[in-house]
Parts: sequence; structure tokens; C-alpha cells
Amino acid sequence: MPPCVSPRGVAPRSGRFQGRRSCTWRLRFGPPGRRLPTFRAPVAVGTVACAGPRAPPPPTASGGVRCQTIGSTVSEPTVTVELKTIVELCKTRGIIFPTAEIYGGVRSTWDYGPLGVELKENVKRQWWRTMVQLRDDVVGMEQAILGPTEVWQASGHLANFSDPLVECASCHQRFREDHLRETQLGGERVEGTLTCPSCGKQELGDPKNFNLMFKTNMGPIESSGSTVWMRPETAQGMFVNFPIVQRTSRKKPPFGIAQMGKSFRNEITPGNFVFRTREFEQMEMEYFVEPGTDEDWHQYWIDARMDWYADLGIRRENLRIREHEDDELSHYAKRTVDVEYYFPDASMGWSELEGLANRTDFDLKAHQEASGQDLTYFDQVAGERYHPYVIEPAAGATRATLAFLFDAYRVEEAPDAKGEMQSRTVLKLDPRLSPYKVAVLPLSKKDTLTPAAKEVFDIVKQRWMCEYDETQSIGRRYRRQDEIGTPYCVTVDFDSLEDRAVTVRDRDTMSQDRVAIDRLESYLIERLPGC
Repeated sequence: MPPCVSPRGVAPRSGRFQGRRSCTWRLRFGPPGRRLPTFRAPVAVGTVACAGPRAPPPPTASGGVRCQTIGSTVSEPTVTVELKTIVELCKTRGIIFPTAEIYGGVRSTWDYGPLGVELKENVKRQWWRTMVQLRDDVVGMEQAILGPTEVWQASGHLANFSDPLVECASCHQRFREDHLRETQLGGERVEGTLTCPSCGKQELGDPKNFNLMFKTNMGPIESSGSTVWMRPETAQGMFVNFPIVQRTSRKKPPFGIAQMGKSFRNEITPGNFVFRTREFEQMEMEYFVEPGTDEDWHQYWIDARMDWYADLGIRRENLRIREHEDDELSHYAKRTVDVEYYFPDASMGWSELEGLANRTDFDLKAHQEASGQDLTYFDQVAGERYHPYVIEPAAGATRATLAFLFDAYRVEEAPDAKGEMQSRTVLKLDPRLSPYKVAVLPLSKKDTLTPAAKEVFDIVKQRWMCEYDETQSIGRRYRRQDEIGTPYCVTVDFDSLEDRAVTVRDRDTMSQDRVAIDRLESYLIERLPGC
């Protein structure tokens, strides 16, 4: 039996592991006999301590918010870089930059450049691989962005999907009241007088509910019958399509439907770079389970999702789970837990990366009542119909991308080509997330080296995203690749013309190996697993 599986064969409720070395464990939640896919959970070097089938309740943080930092000990978060540093890096290197900047830009709206689109796609690709490809109980789908009023009426979004808005009587700026209470008073439910962040006066009016959904019209005539809504989440498409997906995929509970795509929310106060924007990308999965097994499945997915972030390189001391209090639960939720990351910027701190909700059977029942269609599942063994309960891991691709950037950012002292110590900036991204896996660098731009360098580039680009870079000195090119997180640089020099070998430099250790060109692909395959 693996050391991190409890004697009862039940996955730990909240195992405490640190470090990057991994062991394999098999989680066994769910109905008897149900075997689930194997996951890789980071563990400490040495003794592994498991919490057993039931972990103690999380400690209580200030303000009555229950939270738990995942690690063998609770320690201070290790990220020290400021948000403005990440923003500057992203703009300088073409990772993320303002939309339509030549026209002054659009507030809190961002475009992803060549590196940014690769990074975000790699985050999404790893999510899909973990949540769909490596499982036999989850299938994917893609819904339309525009949806009819009936869907959002039945789901409760038109009535409940709102934030408390306050307006300053002096400058007429509008803000989210709960955010002001959090930043000025220390908690969303703390009473006290609020100050306008814009003009500094204490003339904020009473809060009003502001619906966050974008509305538009379909067709040439604007009328109530032509009204459609831009989806504020991807979840509802999986609920309304539950019968056809379940029938055509021949799945039975427990099983999931996964989806990635853009959602839109008319946020009152967007900000903090790409963390809170009105247009963003989600990675969501609805996992349909038999009522009565929902609590165990919920905990299973909490553990699995925490492991996903850690496996891709986020340090565990910078992650925690936070329980929603009863008065902050969504209208559909029995229990909700957030996976939070410690952003060191003063305006962010511990902030949500992903929400994991036990939605019970609220959505399926609501859509069945509104549509008149049967959204139950018939259990042939038991001979009965029931509405499955739903466990929802809902992650943000944009927020996850930002967290990976923060956690990978380093400034180190390293020797330059002359052996003198210099400061270098490096993104120590997990290679699976790095925009480019390999950079091919001819030592010189001379025509004698170009054919050999292009030959090497043609070899590696067939398998990985690569960059060919021949401008500036080799030392500057190394530093440039370090700054964008490229794991390996392949240098083609004049000796390569004679010995048919290249120099491969490791980003993290800066060590160099001489590798024959005909062995280069296999050499990199060994060092880029999962890429």
C-alpha cells in the first residue's frame, strides 16, 4: 500500500505534503468498487505524514474566515515580487499588454502577445489533460457564448448575480461596497464609515444590487424577444446539455462534463492587472454524483485541485483553502471552498484562484422546472430516477496564469560570460507551462553557421514550441531566454560544423552539456516530460 493512502483505503481529506518529489497515490472516494485515476501528489523528502480519512477542521483566521495553508507547517508566504514588476515584465517581453493602446487602451482590458498566448494555452492544456484526457469519467463540450433569457432566469442569475454598488454623492464614482469594507475596515461584514477612494470624502450612498451580466440583442430588431445574454460562467451550458451529453457519451454517475472558454461579467471595479477583468477565461467541470456521496466527492476534488497547482510549480506555502461562511454562500451552494494564492501586492494578498462548490441538485431541478424537460438520471440497477448532485471545480485560466507568473519570478546573482557576478531575472516556470521549450542560438550570425542552426531548429520545432534567436551577444540571449522562462537553450557554434554537436544550457542550473545533434531530440525528450 502506498505510504500516503490511509489503512482504510480512503484518500486523505487534507494530506500535508511539501516539496516537489512525487509519489503515486490512488484515490478511492465514491461508490464501492469504483476505481479512480491515479494522481501524483507532491510529498516531502523523508517521512510522509497523512491526515487520515478525516482531517481536523481548518484553523480560524482573523475576521472569522476559516482557512488552511497546505503544508507540513504553516509558514509565511515566500513570494516577494510586486504586481507592478510582473506588469512591466509582461509588457516589456510581449506577454500581456493593454488592449488598443495606440488609442489610449480600455480600462482593465488586456491582450496576450506571442508569449502570453502560449503561456495561457499551456495552462489550459494542462488543465484539460488532467481533468479530461487522463480520466475515463469526464468528457468535454463547448457551448455558445450567447444564451437566451430563459436559461439565466432559471439558473437564478438574473435575480441573484449581482454585487453591492455604492456611489459617491460628491464625485459620483461607483465602487463595490464589499471590497471597500475589506480594504478599509478589514472585513466584508465589518461595520463602519467608508471613505470614497477617489475624492476622499465620506459621502457614499446606500448599497444597491448591480447585476453583472452583459445584455445584447440578436437580429436587426431590438425587442424583449431578441434579448440574449453573454454568459457570466460556462457552467449553465453543462447543466442544460446534461441529458444529451450523458446519453451520447454513455456515462453514468459519477461522471463529469468539462468546458473551457470565455465568460463576461460587468465588474464594478475591475483591476489588479488580469486578476479581475470583464472578459476572462474559465476552466470549469461539473461532476455529477449520486446524492449521499457528494460530500466525499467534494473533498476529493478539493484535494485533487490543490495538488494540480502544486504539481505545476506553485509553492505550497503560497496556497491555502478557505471555507465560505454561511452568509456568503451562493444561492445554489451547500458548501463552497476557495483555493487561494498569496499575491504579495497590498491590494491583493490572499485571493481566489478557484472555487469548488457543492451545488447539490439545484441547477438540474431549476432547469427541469423551467423547461418542462426531464433532467433526471435513471439508475438501472436500483430501478429509480434521481437528480444527481453536482460538484463544481471552477478555475480561472487568466488568474492561474498570473499566479504561475508570480510564483516563477526570481532575481538571482549569477556569473556572466566573464565570470563576474551579475543579477539575472528568470522565470522558473514548470517546463510544461513555458511558452518556448527550447531556444536555438547560433553563436554568430555568419552565413557559415546559419544552415547548421536552421537544421537544429527544424529538428526541435517539430515537437516543441521553439524560438530562433541570433541577435546580440550569446550572454544577452541567454538572459533574455531566462526572463521568459525557456528551459533549454541550444547553442550552435563553429565546432558544431566539425563534431556535429551542440551545447545545451539548462535555465535553472545554468549547466551546459555537449550533445550530438542526432541525439538532441531524445536528450530533450528525457528532460521535457509532459511537454
